Amino acid sequence: MERLLKFIYEYRAFFTFIFLELMCAWLIVENNQFQSSRYFNSSNRIAANVLGFSQGVREYFSLRTINNDLAHENAILRTALEQRNQRIIASRIPELKKTMINHRFEYISAKVMSNSTDLYKNYITVDKGKLDGIEPGMAVISTLGAVGKVKSVSNHFSVLISLLHTDEMVSCTIKQKDYFGTAQWDGADSRFTALRYIPRHANPAVGDTVVTSGFNAVFPNGVLVGVIHQATLSEEAPFWDIKVALAQDFNRLSFVELVKSNLKKERDSLVSVTIGEIR
Repeated sequence: MERLLKFIYEYRAFFTFIFLELMCAWLIVENNQFQSSRYFNSSNRIAANVLGFSQGVREYFSLRTINNDLAHENAILRTALEQRNQRIIASRIPELKKTMINHRFEYISAKVMSNSTDLYKNYITVDKGKLDGIEPGMAVISTLGAVGKVKSVSNHFSVLISLLHTDEMVSCTIKQKDYFGTAQWDGADSRFTALRYIPRHANPAVGDTVVTSGFNAVFPNGVLVGVIHQATLSEEAPFWDIKVALAQDFNRLSFVELVKSNLKKERDSLVSVTIGEIR
């Protein structure tokens, strides 16, 4: 305290000068209309910039909550859209009204906790698990397109098999041509996947849309996978060699939606019984 008082005493002339300058500036602003208006306009502009900056900082730190809310709302809207489509189909076909009571798909939003893209077999971890109704085998999509399917679950987390996995195969169709094939990553580039088993008479074209077929009762029908980037055909090859540009950039994956198929168990059990009887 003594040193502070000594400092103020030594520089008393400087502090007196600053005080008088501020008093003069205040008197000029108070007694002159032009200077007063200029001062208040400038101060308001500075205050607005400071408030805008502080608001931007608050919004930045609340982005996580905002993104979680948007992902949850998106899942609800997808479920509502699925239910609406089923009601439309049921209204057109009266015989299906009773069977449409059980909605086919439900959507659960989740946040990506970890995600690999540089391996041959890539996995994704999300923050939803068994307690949230997640089960192995459920399909996983994003707002942009197909992502993968659930491999294993714990109470609070799930591990997903990414489409960037050399063993993962997804039944797909070329939307413009209605030809079916299988999307399977070749391990080369995280931006592309291969579309296999498209017959040589299909004539796929660059820019054609590739979507899920819905044949395996895991993915809903029509989920975007990507667009054809390159299509070549050898002289004696029975199938096209097709490269598909993935709709989802897996290096920027933040939120996903896990798709619960309410009819999958019924379908799988029927197929199992039928195949067993045939054998």
